[in-house]
Amino acid sequence: MHKNRSFLTILGIVIGITAIMAVMSIGQSAQELIVGQIQRFGPANVFVVPGRQPNGPNSAAGTILNDSLKEKDFKDLQKKENVPEAKAVVPYVFGYAAASFGSEIYDVMVIGSSEYVQKNFDLKVAEGRFFDVFETDQKARVAVIGNKVKEELFGSANPIGEKIKFKDQKFQIIGVLAAEGQGSFIDFNKAVIAPYTAVQQNVLGIKYFNRIIVEAESVEALPGVVRDIKTLLRNNHNIDDPEKDDFFIQTQESIADSVKTVTNILTVLLTAVAAISLIVGGVGIMNIMLVSVTERTREIGLRKALGATNGNILTQFLFEAVFLTAIGGVFGVIGGTLLTYLLAYVANKFAGLNFSYIFSVSGAIWGIAVSFVIGLVFGIFPARKAAKKSPIESLRFE
Repeated sequence: MHKNRSFLTILGIVIGITAIMAVMSIGQSAQELIVGQIQRFGPANVFVVPGRQPNGPNSAAGTILNDSLKEKDFKDLQKKENVPEAKAVVPYVFGYAAASFGSEIYDVMVIGSSEYVQKNFDLKVAEGRFFDVFETDQKARVAVIGNKVKEELFGSANPIGEKIKFKDQKFQIIGVLAAEGQGSFIDFNKAVIAPYTAVQQNVLGIKYFNRIIVEAESVEALPGVVRDIKTLLRNNHNIDDPEKDDFFIQTQESIADSVKTVTNILTVLLTAVAAISLIVGGVGIMNIMLVSVTERTREIGLRKALGATNGNILTQFLFEAVFLTAIGGVFGVIGGTLLTYLLAYVANKFAGLNFSYIFSVSGAIWGIAVSFVIGLVFGIFPARKAAKKSPIESLRFE
């Protein structure tokens, strides 16, 4: 009889369940996207990172600036006698710089590595070629640029053979990367990749590495490779106490576990924030049910006069409260599903992210269950108030 009032009553429940569904679905999609990017490196890769193992947001910031990984460490890691089960050792330096061509200037991420970087990140070259080991050894100032860099600096012109400048240093373009989505940790569309020897000397002005990736011969060999790396670096850095390590080791599995932990925590926190609207909706349900009890006082008296027990009246009003919240839960699940699909579509269409849509089964189950509980919790007080009414006084109510 009061459709508009019922709709407005359950609106808070609908919004809350929609938000919870969206948060849980997006959390799962984001986790899948990030873990998928980590898996691009391959399961047999070991990441050697300078600095102490971060244990909080403040320590993580200082890790990137640490200069503990030197040329000697890289050369020693390449020696088979030091790490027998290492298949490849790949150094990385990176930083941001302004690249210019003629009057055009564009800020890019400059990545310095060996020719093996192409395999590490499974990079495809759309035009030209990638640099080779000879050019790395000779500190050749050659570069492979991302698709966006080509577009910003050269437009539709062919950049192969042209030279871009970093301050007063010129790098000849020998290749252009194929365009790819922006879901990666590194947006290669906006990157310039060159031999690390040239980047260290001519662009960044450093003599250390930001990362060293060691590829093991197999996943089974990872524990031995990690152990050999730690032993070598501690000997090189004169470290006797592992607690004083100025480097730390990461594997694909450990990074993925860290990402899952972080995304799960964020999902729980955001879900808790979204659940506040459920409490507001529950209060609305209780308020309307109290109004309903007052409006239907004569009905309650008549039912009791005809033999209805307190339990019958309690069940009637409690069922109505639960029914309203359950309807809100169903519409909330539908709304959350549609909202998540829309956000995934927008992310893929306009942001270039490889963001897959995931229907959160757990989110739907939790949504329905929570809405049911909200109806019980916030409906019990009005229902008890209705059940305790005197039939004689109720029939006299005007």
